[in-house]
Amino acid sequence: MRNKKIYIVFGLIGGLVLAGFVGKKRNKKPNIVLIYVDDLGYGDVGYNGAKGVKTPNIDKLAQNGLTFTDGHCTASICTPSRYSLLTGEYAFRNKKARILPGNAPLLIDTKQTTLASMLKKAGYITGVVGKWHLGLGNGTLNWNSDIKPGPNEIGFDYSYLIPATGDRVPCVFVENNRIINLDKNDPIEVNYKRKIGSGPTGKENPEFLTKMVHSHGHDDSIINGIGRIGYMTGGDSAKWKDEDFADILTNKAKNFISSNKENPFFLYFSYHDIHVPRVPHPRFVGKSIMGPRGDAIAQMDWCTGEVMNLLEELGIEKNTLIIFASDNGPVLDDGYKDRAVELVGNHKPAGPFRGGKYSAFEGGTRTPLIINWPNVIKPGQCDAMVSQIDFLTSLSKLVGQDLPENQAVDSKDFLKTFLGKSNKGRKVLIEEGWHTGIRKGNWKYIRGTWKNKAQLYNLNEDIGEKKNLVDEFPQKTAEMEALFKSELLSEN
Repeated sequence: MRNKKIYIVFGLIGGLVLAGFVGKKRNKKPNIVLIYVDDLGYGDVGYNGAKGVKTPNIDKLAQNGLTFTDGHCTASICTPSRYSLLTGEYAFRNKKARILPGNAPLLIDTKQTTLASMLKKAGYITGVVGKWHLGLGNGTLNWNSDIKPGPNEIGFDYSYLIPATGDRVPCVFVENNRIINLDKNDPIEVNYKRKIGSGPTGKENPEFLTKMVHSHGHDDSIINGIGRIGYMTGGDSAKWKDEDFADILTNKAKNFISSNKENPFFLYFSYHDIHVPRVPHPRFVGKSIMGPRGDAIAQMDWCTGEVMNLLEELGIEKNTLIIFASDNGPVLDDGYKDRAVELVGNHKPAGPFRGGKYSAFEGGTRTPLIINWPNVIKPGQCDAMVSQIDFLTSLSKLVGQDLPENQAVDSKDFLKTFLGKSNKGRKVLIEEGWHTGIRKGNWKYIRGTWKNKAQLYNLNEDIGEKKNLVDEFPQKTAEMEALFKSELLSEN
């Protein structure tokens, strides 16, 4: 009997030791938080010289992390950037990857490997909170039922979404394939081709625009005193209030982190800020001297601080890799009269770069990029040319997950660079927008159109892209055009 007790004790001890080993082995995989800001320019943050607004939380993240001076999204418009971020594939490979209406079908094939599905296979709990704008459903969407396929069908275990953008209908939140707070007796209908219902519109009833007046477009259905793109009827109990975005989305993100603190998790926290309409919560109004756009930057910084503080409170900050990035460059007037142009002052949203959102110039895709992982990534600055399209392959190397063949065809392994162990950057980078540019080292080429002449710049000597060298260097121009065509055809 005594021997049996000894065996039981040793068995329990052995089980605890094994469990501890497995636990330690599991926890070697860091939590990953990808903070994706909307329309944030290179110069819109304090550590890059912002004027008129303070970003203490982002500056702290930068001070203790690795900042990139030549970090890029793949496109100067949101949907293509987000598509490339999640799939590791340039948007031009998918002809539907353009700015989508709010009722567009899911842009990403459910069989396609995504950042979320890769990490899920590696044992991560995966979640997305915030702006989506990658389509939902299959093209014949009933908003009053299960909204599938969506993020839950491409690798996310949990989702809480602004379905498209803040300035597009439907103006409701979708959680795990269902609109929340929806009254079945007040069903939602959405239409982007014609007016539906008898509700007020920006065109017909400007007197109902109580919170924001449009400068162009954004004059269809009025929701929460703001004109939108597209028409929506019904769903009154489910409609959002724009000024609550930051609190609601941040709380959902924090709940996801807290609920999964014992497991390796991946959170794609996709802010609405600083996209239009810029309607920050009243407690942030006046936090800058630049009006709603500046106040929205301050609000966005607060959201970032809330995530950072929670990670510290839970004691998991040292095992969490934080990536802070933007989906494209800055824009001032993007359809609403919020005085962003008049109040910008000496603040330079794109920093030293030319252009911004929609543009093929550097300011369109060169945006803030910070990667922070305490005790692993040494604080500093990296000048290598890097792209968000490489997050997928690089992170797959980090977590030891092989990617299927013919997936993430444009994504390359720059893990050492992202972790500060190398200064190796991309040799070639395509920059998509209304026009298309391509970088090779410090040479920048923007393709011509029937309306516009091709452009060639030497960024080493002309960071602001002011002097077009296309006529002075015809051979280099031909070389860059040939390079672009070869990249267009390449799939590796």
